[in-house]
Amino acid sequence: MNVYLSQQCVYTLPRGDPGQIHVAFFHPYCNAGGGGERVLWCAIRSLQKKYKNIKCYVYTGDTEASPEEILQKAKDRFNVTLPQPVEFIFLRSRSIVEAKYYPFLTLFMQSIGSIMLAGEALSKFRPDIFFDSMGYAFTYPVFRFIGGCVVGCYTHYPTISTDMLNRVSDRVESHNNRRLIANSAFFSFAKMVYYRVFAELYSLVGWSAQVVMVNSSWTHGHISSLWGVNRRIHIVYPPCDTEKFKSLEIIPDVEKKVKSIVSIGQIRPEKDHALQLKALHRLCEIVDPATEAQLVIIGGCRNEEDHQRVSALKDLAASLNIEDKVVWKLNAPFDELLECVQQGTIGLHTMWCEHFGICVVECMAGGLIMVAHDSGGPKLDIVVDYEEQQTGYRATDVESYAQAMKTVLESSNETRENMRLAARSSVDRFSDIEFEMAFLGACESLFSSTNVVLN
Repeated sequence: MNVYLSQQCVYTLPRGDPGQIHVAFFHPYCNAGGGGERVLWCAIRSLQKKYKNIKCYVYTGDTEASPEEILQKAKDRFNVTLPQPVEFIFLRSRSIVEAKYYPFLTLFMQSIGSIMLAGEALSKFRPDIFFDSMGYAFTYPVFRFIGGCVVGCYTHYPTISTDMLNRVSDRVESHNNRRLIANSAFFSFAKMVYYRVFAELYSLVGWSAQVVMVNSSWTHGHISSLWGVNRRIHIVYPPCDTEKFKSLEIIPDVEKKVKSIVSIGQIRPEKDHALQLKALHRLCEIVDPATEAQLVIIGGCRNEEDHQRVSALKDLAASLNIEDKVVWKLNAPFDELLECVQQGTIGLHTMWCEHFGICVVECMAGGLIMVAHDSGGPKLDIVVDYEEQQTGYRATDVESYAQAMKTVLESSNETRENMRLAARSSVDRFSDIEFEMAFLGACESLFSSTNVVLN
């Protein structure tokens, strides 16, 4: 009865022109400048290019930026321009999904917060199709069963995974398993119970999505296992600007006095920039002293927390006595990013169980020899042999990263060139065009559920 009454109240909300299909993307941090945001803008561009009677909306909490500023950043950072206007629906209560407010039961409390945020979004506009592009699975029942919307999603990373459960079970300290818990059998057991209960809830809400897109083989395996919706899951590799990066002329390493190790990624705990600094320190200890290397960190800072992390990382670099070998490029525009890639020799990626790894693809397309984490998307989909040719290296800890980078720096020019060519050829399957075809194909069942004729 309560759900029925809620539906009747929601149905009284004004909707858009009945002659159009109104597609709303739920992306509270659409101005963040990461790989997930590139998926958002390319998805909208794909729909707008194909269909004339679709109107796209973005639910966002980026109230400090104007629509023009958000779209300009998408153009500057991702080289994406939308062919039609998009309407932004600003959400004032985004802070209720931020982890910093929930030191305990973080996943559960953030999920409850996302339900409340979904309520605000639905109260402001009820679309025909609701599309979550950030992974807020607990919003799906709100829009499907109360809002009466067709629900689709693009899942970059499962909120909980068997890998997370295993780390707690094995009592391994990590960014989401604090030392206090990892060192205690009681707390580890309690957290395992909490995670298993949450996994059941996550499975229930995930079932509400009528079309599920995932970004990699790794994510497909976890979502299929957790949600039990295997027939509705489509692997849609995220769009990578491979053509732009492949168009960069490769500068021979012999012409580079300083060998740059380029890291691209948002400044977030899971990206493990600390491991990069420690690996650089170890590299400096084992490489030929005549080899001059530097680490260029190109990172997106979303908020004050991210800037505090940068300060802590700079302190770590100073303590390792490598601060003069680290270059920081925070919130760098796209052109500057391209220049850094072209001037670089090695691409560095250190995130454990990265769901996919757009930055890894970009580095490989740009001619960098990749040293990525031996897990997740880089292991299963990206840094894999192509036509029996090696495309890069994978590592897991300080020593293996340092040794891999040392191998690259000490390899012959011919060896490096062959690896670069193999890597560049391998990334075509991650292009914007491939994403567009796969995304539109997966979306067909979403649009067939509406009563509006597409044109």
